[in-house]
Amino acid sequence: MSIPTKYQKIPGLIMAVGSAIFWGISGTCAQFLFEQKGFDPGWLVCWRMLLAGFILVLFSMSKKDPDTFRIWKKPMDVIKLLLFSILGMVAVQYTYFYSISLSNAATATVLQYTGPLFVVAFYAIKHRRWPIFVEYASLALALVGIFLLVTHGSFDTLVISEAALFWGFLSAVALAFYTIQPVGLLRTYSPATITGWGMLVGGIAFSPFTQPWEMQGIWDMEATLAFAYIILFGSVLAFYFFLKSVTIIGATTASLLCSVEPLAAAGVAVVWLGIYFGPMDWLGTLFILLTVVLLTLGTKNKEPKPA
Repeated sequence: MSIPTKYQKIPGLIMAVGSAIFWGISGTCAQFLFEQKGFDPGWLVCWRMLLAGFILVLFSMSKKDPDTFRIWKKPMDVIKLLLFSILGMVAVQYTYFYSISLSNAATATVLQYTGPLFVVAFYAIKHRRWPIFVEYASLALALVGIFLLVTHGSFDTLVISEAALFWGFLSAVALAFYTIQPVGLLRTYSPATITGWGMLVGGIAFSPFTQPWEMQGIWDMEATLAFAYIILFGSVLAFYFFLKSVTIIGATTASLLCSVEPLAAAGVAVVWLGIYFGPMDWLGTLFILLTVVLLTLGTKNKEPKPA
């Protein structure tokens, strides 16, 4: 296989940045639905997984992907898929959306971006090795960034609630599990199959707790457009664009470009919803994004971020 030239890589670069922007804006759309249309985070997460998962499975079937149903023929793989669906898909999306409902899309997204540190910690324990220098530096930057984001530099007060901080960290831990757990499945089956079934099964499993058949919130044109954006752009297209970009520019570059996501969430939330995101917030965001850059460039065997 020939190595893509710099011009052939341009579509991959555009798709990687595009997927990050789609994800970031979808978080702001969720905040809009929670704050102004009275939607429940759990209900929205359930419908997001059901619809996006159904579309992705149909897409996989339309491509005649042999993995679409092959995964259901091996009991151990079914168990792994169920764990990924419930402890991965449901957990990472619910904790993230609930964190948004308690704070805002920008803060929740930045806090979730501390997830790679938990991935590093897991592999350090698993392989019984001390973290390398770049990992210590990333931890220090992340701690400073979190401190600035949640306190604005003051030791006396929090600018977000303790509950928002708690669920933000849970979102980061869930993201780490979501990244690590399906690695074995992804070596055997296509990412579209794993993510599609993961979302669909997770949505079905979550349904008894959220009762998606009972309509939520105020349904008008604005709510419908925001909801449709979360499903189509923030889930299906973002996932597809990211995976396609990985095949063109590689997982390292694609993952690094996804650092645009918190910036997109913050920028859109400030302009559209008028949230306050001051100098300390931006500085804290910068420190946390630097951890992503350091970990992406300074560690080996990096895995692509699932959508």
